[in-house]
Amino acid sequence: MTALMAVAAYLPGDRVPIEEPARRLGLSEMQIKIFRRYHRLGEVARDPRGGLLDLLRGAVALLEPLRGQEHRVRYVLHARTFPTAVPYPLDPVSELCEEFGLGHAAVFAVGHHACASGLLAVDAAGRLLAADGDTDGLALVLAGEKAFTGEAQLVPETSFFGEGASACLVAASGDRDRLLSYATDLRGEFDTDAHEAALEFQRVYAEALADAIRAAVARAGLTMDEVGLILPHNVNRVAWHQVCRTLGYPRERVLLDNVASTGHVFCADSFINYRTARSRGLLRRGEPYVMAAAGAGRGATFSAMALVH
Repeated sequence: MTALMAVAAYLPGDRVPIEEPARRLGLSEMQIKIFRRYHRLGEVARDPRGGLLDLLRGAVALLEPLRGQEHRVRYVLHARTFPTAVPYPLDPVSELCEEFGLGHAAVFAVGHHACASGLLAVDAAGRLLAADGDTDGLALVLAGEKAFTGEAQLVPETSFFGEGASACLVAASGDRDRLLSYATDLRGEFDTDAHEAALEFQRVYAEALADAIRAAVARAGLTMDEVGLILPHNVNRVAWHQVCRTLGYPRERVLLDNVASTGHVFCADSFINYRTARSRGLLRRGEPYVMAAAGAGRGATFSAMALVH
């Protein structure tokens, strides 16, 4: 059974208030007030001096269990929100692998589910390792991107992207942080720029994400009452409060503390929140928890996975 052997997260020290990217992108003062007062967004993480390699390096450098186990890593997956993360011909992930002794591994990107691609990458990594039949093999799942274009800085009417990265060492089996189930709902009808589709996406968002969470929990043979914590993607508090109302789940058991101070860190949010939960003792041995995320781009994706710590 797929297990998270270790998770590391890196956030740069710099923060900028949301007003800075908002005004640069031409948002009105009223739009900015809605983001700050209604969505409860405050600032976003930024690394003005570094590139994507620096962000990913920061996360992998903190992944202590990788030391001495580099030879066991068969796959390196970069979970991405956007199809293009750096200008051609840059290849920071391959550079990172050479730097950390992972040049022998198969390296590829996973971006089919937009901001939910981090969960897809963990599931794919576990499936690859299981198919190999090599109980000693490991996979490294990376997430994190640079907010280097206008589209990569703003989720319209929803959130601002922040910079950071996560690194997750995945094994085919393990005693802790075992993957119990994974559920994803792909909605191709949202693969359009029509304004009506955007309105419909907002209308169905809470119910669709709640359905994905319910599906993952049910497939794991659990009830929502047994789920100790939800590690969300960091879009905004209002969206998650709506999901909680739909689920009938206590909002205080959704870790939303990073939303206002980091922004939506692409596919890395759930793993960044995992590290916060670990540092605060919020994950208890033997207790189930859920990672959940939604993605928009080439359609919409609503995903969740149930794990046990």
